[in-house]
Amino acid sequence: MGRVRVALLGCGSVGSQVAAALAEGSAARAELSARAGAEIELVGVAVRDTGRPREGVDPALLTTDAAALVRRADVVVELVGGLEPARTLLLDAVAAGASVVTGNKALLAAHGRELHAAADAAGTDLYFEAAVAGAIPIIRPLRESLAGDRVQRVLGIVNGTTNFVLDEMDTRGASFDSAVARAQELGFAEANPTADVDGWDAAAKAAILATLAFHTPLTIDDVHREGIRGVSADDVASAREAGAVVKLLAVVERSTTVDDAGNTAEGVQARVHPVLLSRDHPLASTRGAFNAVFVEAEGAGELMFYGQGAGGRPTASAVLGDLVTTVRHRVDGSVGPRVLGHADLPVLPIDAVRTRYQVRLVVADRPGVLASVAQVFAGHGVSIETVRQRPDGDTGGGAPGSASLVVVTHTATDAALAACVAGLTELDAVASVASVLRVEGN
Repeated sequence: MGRVRVALLGCGSVGSQVAAALAEGSAARAELSARAGAEIELVGVAVRDTGRPREGVDPALLTTDAAALVRRADVVVELVGGLEPARTLLLDAVAAGASVVTGNKALLAAHGRELHAAADAAGTDLYFEAAVAGAIPIIRPLRESLAGDRVQRVLGIVNGTTNFVLDEMDTRGASFDSAVARAQELGFAEANPTADVDGWDAAAKAAILATLAFHTPLTIDDVHREGIRGVSADDVASAREAGAVVKLLAVVERSTTVDDAGNTAEGVQARVHPVLLSRDHPLASTRGAFNAVFVEAEGAGELMFYGQGAGGRPTASAVLGDLVTTVRHRVDGSVGPRVLGHADLPVLPIDAVRTRYQVRLVVADRPGVLASVAQVFAGHGVSIETVRQRPDGDTGGGAPGSASLVVVTHTATDAALAACVAGLTELDAVASVASVLRVEGN
């Protein structure tokens, strides 16, 4: 067998697992080399501090000169995260003819078009299975397995931290703050959980999924983003009463718009936000810090991918799978399928999104209130599907003499719903609009 030189950038929880698997003389490295058809040699590991010991990693491999290390490699595995210097290092790698394996969702969501174009021009591979949903194989199915199909929609629980928090609120009755604290204690959440709970992490993954599913380059700026900070214990309790659960979903889908002249046009919607999800939906049973992705395609129908979406060993599994593939391609003198942007569909604004909604109101508990509320919905073209009322004493934060009114709508646009909510706040009988959640599933 020939020899393929691998440079590893980053040696954190994932990188250390990759380095251990590629350690000289290890059984794992021998097995991976046999599968790839070439001897895989780890020629260096770029880190910030070479003085800090790393278990299972030969200190002689450590270097702070990532740029020089990249120039000595046939394949560069990037696990440092962030935009720079990762972007420059990977562009330099492909320009020098090296293939790239990365788990950097933020970089792909911001500069994916540039990186893919550079790899195509250089005739090298760019693989990134670990960038979305950890060990779950979702990138390859969208990129290759479904290349002959037409994907209509992808729904994903792609952030383990937020899924753990919402699951704690649902199953244990925890408050948002206590659930986040518990996630931090168990290592599921960072000390600063902003990227997770505010939806940034999921939005980056949504951009990647949409790019692959619809052959249309999207960046994180194209994704409408809402986090879970506003989800209350009352929202979770109300969902339970309705046979539903609250989840943070990444939703990317094809959508058709109609202009005033009756002309239709196809576009792409990409959004991340909390949803009310029927407990009958396959995604609803995703518990704890696990991830799941639900794909709807014309030919294949409904497909479900489920597993560990984070952690050193699971994510390293995805990285090593990509590494074996890229090494095989170098042995064969080939490259993997390109990520095409030939469709280049327009990205539709959130106002154009059509879905169902649950609107929870705190209202005066007196005759005629429901009629006035219904009139506002009708006036903005939003049809009501169901109404539930909880009397005084179970009011979702209302004062004595008030009630909690939970309205679920039929499908409407975001723009119509927003106008409806604005109209509701002007009613004397409405003390507050406690929450608005989009509804998915039955």
